[in-house]
Amino acid sequence: MSIDALDARLLALLAAEPRIGVLECSRRLRVARGTVQARLDRLVERGVVRGFGPEIDTVGLGYGVTAFVTLEISQRYGHDPVAAHLAEIPEVLEAYTITGSADVLCRIVARSNVDLQRVIDRVVGYEGIARASTIIALAEQIPYRTLPLVHEAATSA
Repeated sequence: MSIDALDARLLALLAAEPRIGVLECSRRLRVARGTVQARLDRLVERGVVRGFGPEIDTVGLGYGVTAFVTLEISQRYGHDPVAAHLAEIPEVLEAYTITGSADVLCRIVARSNVDLQRVIDRVVGYEGIARASTIIALAEQIPYRTLPLVHEAATSA
């Protein structure tokens, strides 16, 4: 399940220029087009590459507030119904079951602090959620990233 230096270079190139084609990748990486296609197909098949869509900035969409919300759920309902409820709320970007005093961790966005209250009210409006605790992010210090892991995986293989 490891990747090598060529895989790492291919992933870095695709991350830097997501609209680049396979032929241009092969030219820049100085390998055959078939090699690039085979590597890319293998990375997709293994789940290393999950998609090729655009990276969307929520601030650019008008959602300037990011918050992290922990939820305590009623154990009799379980996680699946809560996850289904959260999936219906567009402002819930991610949700994870977690260990510790809370049961679920969500990353949510809102247009403003007032709008954040609306989103939280919608989140906790489900009877399977007993309590929520919210932390508002003030500034993004390190954006979501995976390329350092790609480099580390390639060098430790």
